[in-house]
Amino acid sequence: MLLDAFRARLGSIIGGFDAAQSHRRMRGFRATRAHVNTLIAASGETITARARWLVRNNGYAANAVDAFANHVVGDGIKPSSKIADPGKKEELQKLWLAWTDEADAEGLTDFFGLQRRAAREVFLAGEVFLRIRTRRPEDGLTVPMQLQMLPTEMLPQDMTRVLPGVGSIRQGIEFDGIGRRVAYYFLRRHPGDMTDPGLAGETVRVPASEVIHILDPVEAGQLRGVSRFAAAVVKLFTLDLYDDAELERKKTAAMFAMFITSPAPETALDPAEDDLEVEPGQVVRLDPGEDVTTPSTPDSGSTYEPFQYRTLLQIGAALGVPYGYLTGDTAKGNFSNTRIALVDFRRRISAFQHSVMVYQLCRAVWTRWMDMAVLAGAIDLPGYASDRRAWLACDWLPTKWDWIDPAKDAAAEILQIEAGLKSRTQAIAERGYDAEQVDREIAAERKREAELGLDFRRPGSPAQAAGGGAAPGDAEGQRQEQQDSDDQDDDGENRAPRPAEEG
Repeated sequence: MLLDAFRARLGSIIGGFDAAQSHRRMRGFRATRAHVNTLIAASGETITARARWLVRNNGYAANAVDAFANHVVGDGIKPSSKIADPGKKEELQKLWLAWTDEADAEGLTDFFGLQRRAAREVFLAGEVFLRIRTRRPEDGLTVPMQLQMLPTEMLPQDMTRVLPGVGSIRQGIEFDGIGRRVAYYFLRRHPGDMTDPGLAGETVRVPASEVIHILDPVEAGQLRGVSRFAAAVVKLFTLDLYDDAELERKKTAAMFAMFITSPAPETALDPAEDDLEVEPGQVVRLDPGEDVTTPSTPDSGSTYEPFQYRTLLQIGAALGVPYGYLTGDTAKGNFSNTRIALVDFRRRISAFQHSVMVYQLCRAVWTRWMDMAVLAGAIDLPGYASDRRAWLACDWLPTKWDWIDPAKDAAAEILQIEAGLKSRTQAIAERGYDAEQVDREIAAERKREAELGLDFRRPGSPAQAAGGGAAPGDAEGQRQEQQDSDDQDDDGENRAPRPAEEG
C-alpha cells in the first residue's frame, strides 16, 4: 500500500501518461497487478460456469459458439503427407482415413468431429484436454490408439503445491525443475456430474506425453485457458434480463383489453359483476352512467432497436464474431461491408487454425498416430526410426471458405494460376484437398470417359487439347475430328450447307 501511494504521488508530480494518473476521470479505476494465472485460479471456474449457462440458455451465445467452431473446422482440418513415394503416400492416407472413424474413445464422432468439439470447448471454456488412450491388439482397431476428450473442469484449478525435491504442481499441472510439463492430475469424476458413481475428488496422475492440452494463451506465462466469453458475460446476461423485462411488460399490458367505469355502488364492499369478455364483432350494451376506456400502454420506443444493435455490436467485438454471425441478422449491411467483416473474421480464424488447432492438436495426434501405426505393423515405412522427421512431414489443409459469388472467385483464381501468381497445388490445397490425389482422380475419370465415349468438358476448357479439340486418345474426340474432316472439301474449304441446314 505504501509503495502504491508513493507511485501515485510520484506520478502526480512528474505527470506523463494520463492512463496512469489518479485524477477525477480515473479515480474509480482500480486495476489489479495480479498475474493472469492468479486471476484464472480465482475466477476461472465461475467464468466457465457462467459461459456454459449462457450457451445453454441464450441464443446469441449459442450462435456465436457454433459460428466459431464451424469456421475453424468446417468439414475437418485434413492432413496431406509429404512423402515422396506416391504409393506409400496413398497407402498412408487410406490408413489415416480409416482410423479417423475409430478415433473417438466414446464412439460418438470421428476425428474431425473431435476437432469441432475441441474448437467449441476452447471458445467456451478457454481450453480442452485430449487424453491419448493406447488400445490392445484384440480391440480390432486399424491403429491401436484412441482419443478421450476431457473438459477443463476435470483438471482442478486449486491444486497447487511444491513437490519433494525439484518440481511443483500449479493449477493441476506438474512441472519439473526447468519448467517442463511432466504430468496432469485429472479428477476421476466430473465434479458436477451426479450420475457418475465414482469417488468425488479423487485424482489420477497422467503423464504429459499422454495428454494434449489445447488452449489459446493471451498472456505470457499463462498456464490455463480463459473463456472467450470473459469480456462478454456481463453484457450478454444484462441484455437478456432487459429483453425479459420488455417481454413481461408487453405481456402484462396485453392482458387488459378495456376498463369499465361505473357510478359508485351503494355498498363499497359488494362484489363486482363478472368480467366482460370481448369477442370480434360483439355489440356491448352498457348500463346508464357506465363508460369504457382502453389502457394506454407505453411502447418499447424508438430507442429499443438502436440500443439492442449497439449492445450486440459490443458483444460481437468481445467474442470476436461478426454481428451477422452472432445474431443471424443479414439485413444490417451491404455486400461491401459484409465482405470486409468476413475477411477480418476469417483472418482471425486462419490464425487460430494454424497456431492452435494445427500446432497443438493435429500435429501431436499425427506424430503419435504415425508412431503407433509403425509399431503395430499397420504400415511399413522403411527407415522410419532413422529418418522419422521426413516421414512425419505433413501439410494440414482446412476447409475452403465459400463466398457469396463463387463464380467470380473461381474466375479470379483461374486468372491467378494462368498469370503464374499461384500454382494449382496451392489452389487445390486452399480448398482442403491434396493435389496429387485430385490429379489421380482426374486422370482416372478422363480414362474412363474415353473408354465410354463421354466428354463432359466445356469447349475451350484447358483440359482439352489446343484449338478446342479433344485430348489425344479420346475416342469421342477422334470421332468428332473425323466428322469435321468429312465436312470439308478436298481443297480445305467448307462445303456449301445442305438445304436442310440453310437458315
